Amino acid sequence: MLMSSLMEEIEQLCPKSYAMNWDNVGLLAGRSDKEVRTVLLAVDATSAVVDEAIADKADALITHHPLIFHGVNRASDEDYVGKRLVKLIQNDISYYAMHTNFDVMGMADAAADELNLQNRDVLMVTYEDDISHEGLGRIGQLPEYMTLEELAELVRDRFKIPHVRYYGDPEQPVVTAAVMPGSGGDQIGLALKAEADVMITGDISHHVGIDAVEKGIAVIDAGHFGIEKIFIPYMKQFLNREAPDIKVIESVQGEPFREV
Repeated sequence: MLMSSLMEEIEQLCPKSYAMNWDNVGLLAGRSDKEVRTVLLAVDATSAVVDEAIADKADALITHHPLIFHGVNRASDEDYVGKRLVKLIQNDISYYAMHTNFDVMGMADAAADELNLQNRDVLMVTYEDDISHEGLGRIGQLPEYMTLEELAELVRDRFKIPHVRYYGDPEQPVVTAAVMPGSGGDQIGLALKAEADVMITGDISHHVGIDAVEKGIAVIDAGHFGIEKIFIPYMKQFLNREAPDIKVIESVQGEPFREV
């Protein structure tokens, strides 16, 4: 399958028009006329992931987070972004990113599915017309009674995260939950307005966490990578179904930090 045809399949699932206006999605490096037989999936296009794509003889690398967020003045081996781009192009690997368009059209519901949220709705509406609305995050009711500590354990287990942090009373009952994969500290106000008992997200700072509890909402910090790594199995399943002739490899990339 040509990269251009693979892009058409992907963009039927997650149209680029759903990406936020500050985002950078789509084909970011390489050829659209590249014949694709092997794809590597990853969350980030780190140097290790680029080397992994080369070692796997991948024809395409597809990531969630884009390697290029802002304008690039040069592509050389003198900085870390340029070095990765040079390696990708030298090895004829087409590089494609699907970030906030996937957050809207895939990630949000996939995360809510893991928690079996009922009667769910969009937390942060980014697109709306006369018949529907789409956006980032989801809010809904948990399927059964549980405490905040029990929900934190459920999040840890369902998303296969080594640990999660939470802010709030461990014995607090939680019924309505908001989930915002990635970095959702700025959207806690939306969860409060929607009367959520708890916000599940990542990248929560000390002050954001304690202030949220003061305002009346608990927070579970599952890490930025912790929830968003569901991008990889989600896209593998999609590609296996829509492009069965392509070999799909999941990156061995793990949590980007270590604990002692």
